[in-house]
Amino acid sequence: MSDGDYDYLIKLLALGDSGVGKTSFLHQYTDGIFRAKFIATVGIDFKEKRVVYQASGEEGLLGGRKQKIHLQLWDTAGQERFRSLTTAFFRDAMGFLLMFDLTSEQSFLNVRNWMEQLQMHAYCESPDVVLCGHKSDLEDLRVVSAKQARELADSYGMPYFESSAASGANVAAAVTALLDLIMKRMESTLGRSSLPGAHRGSGGGPGGGFVDGAGDAKRNLGKGTDPTEKTPSKC
Repeated sequence: MSDGDYDYLIKLLALGDSGVGKTSFLHQYTDGIFRAKFIATVGIDFKEKRVVYQASGEEGLLGGRKQKIHLQLWDTAGQERFRSLTTAFFRDAMGFLLMFDLTSEQSFLNVRNWMEQLQMHAYCESPDVVLCGHKSDLEDLRVVSAKQARELADSYGMPYFESSAASGANVAAAVTALLDLIMKRMESTLGRSSLPGAHRGSGGGPGGGFVDGAGDAKRNLGKGTDPTEKTPSKC
């Protein structure tokens, strides 16, 4: 894909307490690398990646076609002093990766606080969210059980994944699940005529998910990226 060759620009926001591994998660997803050294994010940063998404089913609005997606993955600071800056970005995001550290009970307890912030500041009261219990490779240091985490996720009606930037476990799966939620929301809110390629016949295909990635887009904000271009409506 060339720089402007995509069907949708979709913005995802990673949030959670400082130190839960948001930055390392995004580096693993976009670049396939693990950075063990912790450097606190100051304010807001972001990564980009191009993917091809296989729409689910022939009867949906997306008609089973492959959609070219430009993902912007925003990395937020978890510290309290940056909270007002972080929440200012909530309304522009299509979906959220809410993360906690499986070795930190406090980061898990604070998930409810983050959900309250989302419900107040996101594009609607029930935004698309995937909960990630991160650092699953540190099993000996684990203090939050899978049962506790799943019960919390179920109480909010959101998918739950246990991920590791070190091993790569469930990093791509969590993003795939979130994008699937977003695309299904689009199917329920957009008219067929609004979708790219709607005049063409359905391509059919398996359930929703990423097909092979189509290359990373490694551009800085402002270099040819229009934040409003080809961005689908959210509710």
